[in-house]
Amino acid sequence: MNAKDYRFWILIGLVLISGFSQGMLLPLLSIILEQNGISSTINGLHATGLYIGVLIASPFMEKPMHKFGFKPVITVGGILVILSLAIFPIWESLWFWFILRMAIGIGDQMLHFGTQTWITATTTKETRGKSIAFYGLSFSLGFALGPLMTRLLSIHQSLPFIIAAILSLFVWSTLIFIRNQWPEQEVHSAYPTTSLQRFVQTAKIAWVALLPGFGYGFLEASLHSIFPVYGLRIGHEVDTLALIIPCFAIGSLITQFPLGALSDRFGRKNVLITVLTIGSLCFALTGILEKSIPALFILFSLAGMCVGSLFSLGISYMTDLLPGNLLPAGNLMVGIMFSIGSISGPFIGGYYIDALENISFFYLITIVLVIITLAIYLQRPDRNTLTTDHSSQK
Repeated sequence: MNAKDYRFWILIGLVLISGFSQGMLLPLLSIILEQNGISSTINGLHATGLYIGVLIASPFMEKPMHKFGFKPVITVGGILVILSLAIFPIWESLWFWFILRMAIGIGDQMLHFGTQTWITATTTKETRGKSIAFYGLSFSLGFALGPLMTRLLSIHQSLPFIIAAILSLFVWSTLIFIRNQWPEQEVHSAYPTTSLQRFVQTAKIAWVALLPGFGYGFLEASLHSIFPVYGLRIGHEVDTLALIIPCFAIGSLITQFPLGALSDRFGRKNVLITVLTIGSLCFALTGILEKSIPALFILFSLAGMCVGSLFSLGISYMTDLLPGNLLPAGNLMVGIMFSIGSISGPFIGGYYIDALENISFFYLITIVLVIITLAIYLQRPDRNTLTTDHSSQK
């Protein structure tokens, strides 16, 4: 295995363990807080701590990466996550745990920002879709495995945190085997050099590629936090809902890599429009057939197979549109849009099911997906925009 491939698989392993820790924390802390008598409203607000951490950290990461390179940024993020996981059992306090959640959000954002930018900056356009698909697949797999740690609560409440911290320490230690690199530093006269100017220029060029990240955050957070409430209101059992929700994640695992490969062959925009259209139809049908349990299982799976890859496809599309020196800003903005979607999804969804009791919750998701589909379809490339292959970073 050559050095480039070795580095790639280490980065993929880091993304997997990050997904694992996030997938563990969401249900684990929700169960602990519920058992401690914390209201569901406070419980839900507490869960936003991770995404608030992402938003707090995002504006301050680009300059350190340009100065110190990819590896130090990822390393500091890993230390923050590992220490936070290890400290959870020390003091059981609502506000203390909220601060630790924000710290993990900051650390995970440093990891994702570093790995996303490193991978996108060192892959060719011909293989970018498959590479980012592996990225999305590894995070989804880790996110799906994380909830299994809740079973350890029956042994001791501290055990899941300790095991997750040890696993994270082991995986992050593999960073010592790869050499540091820096993002592209060349400055083209068309692209300003201050952070604010780079964000503005990135938004002008690739705003449409940021929408899938928002859509995926909105979708994932809404399905995990609002659908269980809505499902109970329309008469489904808790055990049934617990089986339906994972179907979306399972569907995304099946098609993550094939869709990435198809996007390399047929173009990111074409694949995005196709999966968004089919996903919109799936959720529209779900709104019609929401009382049918078999229909929910089938349609959740099909929707996951289509729009479960929105995040990774959006990153690939963004990378196609931007020159190399704007990639760090682009990856930061994708993370910010995902966080905004993740925070706004539960709030908008909760208000929707309270205000529009007789209209299916799934129509809200359909509307969001349709708007994103139309935006991508109607967007025309800017003829004045320069794009690069990034192959010089290999």
